[in-house]
Parts: sequence; structure tokens; C-alpha cells
Amino acid sequence: MRTVDSGDISDFHREGHITVSPDYHDREYPSKVSISDEDLKNGSPTIGDMIARNPKNHRDQWLVAKKYFEDNFEAI
Repeated sequence: MRTVDSGDISDFHREGHITVSPDYHDREYPSKVSISDEDLKNGSPTIGDMIARNPKNHRDQWLVAKKYFEDNFEAI
């Protein structure tokens, strides 16, 4: 996972979604980060939210709200 940054939030406000490149070498085919309706209702995306990525499919990415991350995970 990686932290949502100010660039992600700017993209969200400009485009209506966060777009990320699944791999460093695959910048031509960016993917949209899934954000649940519930997280949107609660104000996400915000600094401190995290973007998770399926290790077997790097195009599958989703937002993990800051509070959920803090309650269920720890940074390493």
C-alpha cells in the first residue's frame, strides 16, 4: 500500500477519480483506483488514506480509508 498524496487528491478533484500507473514501466495504461461510495460519503480521498494493490494484478487498486487502515493494519 502507499499513502494518498496531494497529487492524488488534485487528480480526484480535477478528474473525479485517482489514476495511477500499475507498474513503473506501464505508464501508458493507467488504472483508476476504486473508491467505495461509503468512503466517498465519509470524505475520502484524504491525506492518510492508502491505496492498496492486488499483488497478482497490479491494475486492481482500491482506496483504504485512513481510519480503517489505522484500526486494522500497521505501516512497515
